[in-house]
Amino acid sequence: MTISIRDGGPDDIPAILGMLDSAVAWLVAQGRTGQWGSTSWSENPKAVAMVERYAATGTPYIAEIDGVPVGTLTLTDSPGSYVEAVDEPERYVHLLASDRRFKGYGVGSALLAHAAEATREAGISLLRVDCYAGDDRRLVAYYEANGFTATEAFVVGEDNWPGQVLARRV
Repeated sequence: MTISIRDGGPDDIPAILGMLDSAVAWLVAQGRTGQWGSTSWSENPKAVAMVERYAATGTPYIAEIDGVPVGTLTLTDSPGSYVEAVDEPERYVHLLASDRRFKGYGVGSALLAHAAEATREAGISLLRVDCYAGDDRRLVAYYEANGFTATEAFVVGEDNWPGQVLARRV
């Protein structure tokens, strides 16, 4: 199966929420609720507002297989408010998720490669992302396997959610 990646937009919000909901359900089934909790994104008004904001202000991408949306990420010019900005132009990955029915197809890696290429084409050499660093740091290892290097760790919120910023030069 071939993965194609297209530009997304506000019309893709239901599909993006569906992929995020699929990821939450998969994480819950794995007993890994530390990352995104146990409530689906589409049932959380703050999460829906975040997706809507990123779709309107960032550049969402949708990965498809045979015309079916199977993954998403959004690029912006800066991190969320909980991560310090850098003193150079950058692109920042937000909301990377895939429909877990397509786990193992390389959807996330294809989206990250596309984000790196889009960053390079924009004349920017720094691509960053942050992720959940709790449990066994599997997500950090995933990004490292996709060419990123861990930079600074952080915690956010009253629950001290453990995060990791990673960077990739493109």
